[in-house]
Amino acid sequence: MTTTIIHGADSRAGNGSKRALYDVIVLLGICALFGVTVYLLNAVGTPIGPSGIPSTISTNLNQLPYYAMRSVFRMMIALGFSLLFTFIYGLAAARSRILRPILIPLLDILQSIPILGFLSATITIWLVLFPHSMMGVEAASIFAIFTSQAWNMTFSFYRSLQSEPTELDEAARSLRLTNWQRFWKLDVPNSTIPLIWNCMMSVGGGWFFLTASEMISVNNKTYVLPGIGSFVGQAAKEENPGKIAWAIVTMILVVVLLDIFLWKPLVAWAEKFRITQNEGAEVKTSLVLFVIRQSHLDEILGTLLSPIGSVLDVITRPLGITGSHWELRGGRRKAMTIVTGAIMALLLVFGLGQLITTISRGTGFGQLGHVLGLGTITFMRVAVLLIICSLIWVPIGSLIGMNPRALHVMQPIVQILASFPANFIFPLITMIFITFNIDNNWGCILLMALGTQWYILFNIIAGASAIPNDLKEMGKNIGMHGWLRWKTLILPSVFGSWCTGGLTAAGGAWNASIVSEIVSYGKHTLTAKGLGAYIAQSTATGNMPETIIGITAMSIFVVGINLLLWNPLHRLAARRFSLN
Repeated sequence: MTTTIIHGADSRAGNGSKRALYDVIVLLGICALFGVTVYLLNAVGTPIGPSGIPSTISTNLNQLPYYAMRSVFRMMIALGFSLLFTFIYGLAAARSRILRPILIPLLDILQSIPILGFLSATITIWLVLFPHSMMGVEAASIFAIFTSQAWNMTFSFYRSLQSEPTELDEAARSLRLTNWQRFWKLDVPNSTIPLIWNCMMSVGGGWFFLTASEMISVNNKTYVLPGIGSFVGQAAKEENPGKIAWAIVTMILVVVLLDIFLWKPLVAWAEKFRITQNEGAEVKTSLVLFVIRQSHLDEILGTLLSPIGSVLDVITRPLGITGSHWELRGGRRKAMTIVTGAIMALLLVFGLGQLITTISRGTGFGQLGHVLGLGTITFMRVAVLLIICSLIWVPIGSLIGMNPRALHVMQPIVQILASFPANFIFPLITMIFITFNIDNNWGCILLMALGTQWYILFNIIAGASAIPNDLKEMGKNIGMHGWLRWKTLILPSVFGSWCTGGLTAAGGAWNASIVSEIVSYGKHTLTAKGLGAYIAQSTATGNMPETIIGITAMSIFVVGINLLLWNPLHRLAARRFSLN
């Protein structure tokens, strides 16, 4: 008995010492994170020097680690704002029958506006809000990255809310959860797996436009911020492939570190929200998550946040109980609908009036036909890209997502490929195009695909990995193999994910056309005929009427395609292929 007690005491002492070690590791990590954040915040708010906002950046290789930290810092701030926007906007669109017909088309329009459109329209505002400080340019850069992330994440969250399992919705109603409680106990957990994958993809999209957001060229002016994207842009101007190669190596290292310390822990943590009746064949693991779980961090956070959560539960009860929509009843609802419709109609008329006035005084309506013709050419490129990428990545992504072992091996590889900014290698590819005399009218399709194909792959992997294990086991038990298994289980299960991926890939491809249809290396510039090149040239020269008409044409194409193709497909997915 004495021996047993001693061994038990030794075991508890050993576990206690291990937990203490994990506590120290977590504490050091938190302190390091706060230290880096404070250091970067001090650099962000530096005053503008006597020579004004820099238009160039040093390409000294010693600066690369610092540039990488500045770029990651901007990316994470933009991701935080994107997540906040996603929760508010997606929830409002899913829960309110009055707001939904307004918010979803508006989201289509916002997705269709290219990043250069947001930059040219807002750069002056940010500089006025933060005069005499680099914070204005930083805010413009972060906002530009935000516009490349938020729409994809919002569409994913909205679709998850629309396809919540019926039995869970009935359980929330039976328990009379408040809307606030339902949000954290059902809405967010149900959407966590696809949302995390779309966060990864959105960050990849942000990396793709990093050069444009750190080396802002609008209205015949260039504003440059320290960052790895601007480093690549400056190295390309200097025709220095060696420094571009070092930037690529640095970027790969950044992506690998983000995967280890952020995405892999989040993916492993999200497994607790998978809807299934049995355990997966292989549990996703993460060393970082293991260390955090073995420490006292969760207990400390629970102690600190539990009282706050209780207070918020009480405060948010006036928001209503589960099942109530964000709308008024009877006459008040009709009056609110009329008022909302009238306001939107007035804004629409005013906006169209200003647009018509700007075009008539600027380029004239004769230019509109030319721009729509360029848009048709770009549309054909986007269509070819989507068809080819879907044929390639739907089967591959489904196989990866349904095989836990393959997912464990391929997830970091796919994350690295997707997060790596493809436009970093655009200068090198431009060299190849110039050397072998390749026409950029065809080559730009490859450039567009390098940055947008991952939207399809990521969503397919997320959709396939979310298929309940009991459905897969049932398919095996009844002898479902080959094409029959694809037709009755896999393709229907990932159809909604493909719709989300196709929609965001199409929007990303339209945006990518701006940096793909016109590429340069040093003094060499290759231009493809299309709407993307038209917008890039008009924005760089400060021709505002041409920029407006180009953005308007792109919005017309994207919104029209969404209304005629993607929206019906999403409704079909919600009606026939959701796990209800």
